[in-house]
Amino acid sequence: MEQMQLSRVIEQVSKEKQIDREVVVEAIESAMVQAAKRQYGLNRMIEAKFNVEIGDVELFEIKRVVDVVADPENEITIDMARADDDQAEVGDEILKKLPRIDGRIAAQTAKQAIIQRVRDAERQIIYNEFKDRKGEIVSGTVQRFEKKNIIVNLGRTDAILPEKEQIPRERYRQGDRIRAYIYDVDLTAKGPQIVLSRTHPNLLIELFRQEVPEIYEGIVEVKAAVREPGGRAKIAVVSHDREVDPVGACVGMRGTRVQSVVQELRGEKIDIIHFTPDPAEFVCRALAPAKVSKIILDEIDHSMEVIVPDDQLSLAIGKKGQNVTLASRLTSWKLDIRGEAEADEEARNARASMLAIPGMSDVTAELLLQNNFKSAEDLASAELDSIVEIEGIGPERAVGLLESAREHVREKEARAAEEAVRQAEEDARLAAEAAANPPETLVPDPQAPLGETAAASPGGETEQG
Repeated sequence: MEQMQLSRVIEQVSKEKQIDREVVVEAIESAMVQAAKRQYGLNRMIEAKFNVEIGDVELFEIKRVVDVVADPENEITIDMARADDDQAEVGDEILKKLPRIDGRIAAQTAKQAIIQRVRDAERQIIYNEFKDRKGEIVSGTVQRFEKKNIIVNLGRTDAILPEKEQIPRERYRQGDRIRAYIYDVDLTAKGPQIVLSRTHPNLLIELFRQEVPEIYEGIVEVKAAVREPGGRAKIAVVSHDREVDPVGACVGMRGTRVQSVVQELRGEKIDIIHFTPDPAEFVCRALAPAKVSKIILDEIDHSMEVIVPDDQLSLAIGKKGQNVTLASRLTSWKLDIRGEAEADEEARNARASMLAIPGMSDVTAELLLQNNFKSAEDLASAELDSIVEIEGIGPERAVGLLESAREHVREKEARAAEEAVRQAEEDARLAAEAAANPPETLVPDPQAPLGETAAASPGGETEQG
């Protein structure tokens, strides 16, 4: 390179690409070392240093001072070293300036080094920018399609919207504008990979944050959000200001705020639910628009049995179970939806099963039913401690109930086993009779008038019918 030309290149690249000047210099020095090694020997110890005064890279060969040379390329005897420096000692390293390498090679090497380092630096800058924006909504343009993935141009770089992160039945064409949630940012060998999502629940939350000032300002808090992308979504909100209705704030005047979110999600229906810390009440609200008659809560299994009017059953479950599934995910409770008729029938059967146990009173049966014992079998298989814990049933009464239930179930199982044997014997007897007396087979009589048949006897003779 011409003198000072390299300095101008370094300054220009550093300014245009917003890359530290020292980073560009280090890249050139490293590249020149490699070029020099290719010319002088790959095992030679060579150092490169950019000289600001002359605007060029100087090359130096490093030699270690030794008594006996074992590596001629990198070692020098003490006598040879003292010929140039009478102060040299064994163990010192002597620097010897090398001639400049071929100008064309130097120029090409420097150019490649600058291009590569600029590319690496730009990738790092883009990665640093977007890793801090993870969780934001970005806008871009559909650039192209790779299989079923969409490549989105975000301006300085491209991002990928994988097929699994796309809303079902949502279609785009090249050049379309698209808004998506930054789901993940990773630095790969090919550069930063920015993964977008249109299905993530946080996209719903961020859209509401943009549309609802009360959420942006922290007055209204989003407690949870769940989605069946393209179908239905539920979002739970709570207000930290008694004067602000969280649901009303999210809906907006004449529904303008929620409709903006619905429109962005291509018509996805959104249920906005007022959050409450009471789990049963929260589940009731989450199952809206269905009405709930009764809830039976099981904290051990973290589940609830939800009873609804029969005419509300399909509404509570929703299309393909969508409503109850979203409500379960939103509240983090396992939900079992039942109609009142089914629940009443089950309750009658459970009460009858309990009262069949000898010595069981109506009051005790009701206490057991309220504590999720739904049959004599449930009681018989229970641990004594779980019965003792029930308020209204003492330890002595619990022992007697458990023994009575187990004896009742054993007798019931014995009767069932006897009935099964009797039924098997009856089936075998009927099968034997059927084999001994096969039914007559009706066969067509070719001489009989149309519609008449003949019965075949065991001997093969036929009788016209």
